[in-house]
Amino acid sequence: MMKAVFECCCCGHCCHGESTVSLTPGEQAAMARFLGMETGAFLAAYCVERPGRVEMRVVDGHCVFYGDDGLCRVHPVKPSHCRRWPLHPSILGDRGAWEAIRADCPGFDPDATYEEVCEQVRREAGG
Repeated sequence: MMKAVFECCCCGHCCHGESTVSLTPGEQAAMARFLGMETGAFLAAYCVERPGRVEMRVVDGHCVFYGDDGLCRVHPVKPSHCRRWPLHPSILGDRGAWEAIRADCPGFDPDATYEEVCEQVRREAGG
């Protein structure tokens, strides 16, 4: 069994920034249901439309769903991009992307190698 190369510290750092996550129509509907809202009302309250995509809003430099307690307010239905972060496929074949993500996320095992992290990403992606 391979060692775990990442364990979420619930620091919320990944929820901060000037952009956020795109939502699929299914994610939009699931989040709206979770919040007890119609999808249209959810989109108006919590999302912005960009060319070709819908994203969660950024409020005060963080995701609109980042709670005062530092936790995700929609954790049970958070988007797939959030669920897989920081073990994102963009790091496969791009050591620079991994170094940038690793520098920003304290959940990585400091002894984890790039190869071990890539193996974890592949395993979690099912391939």
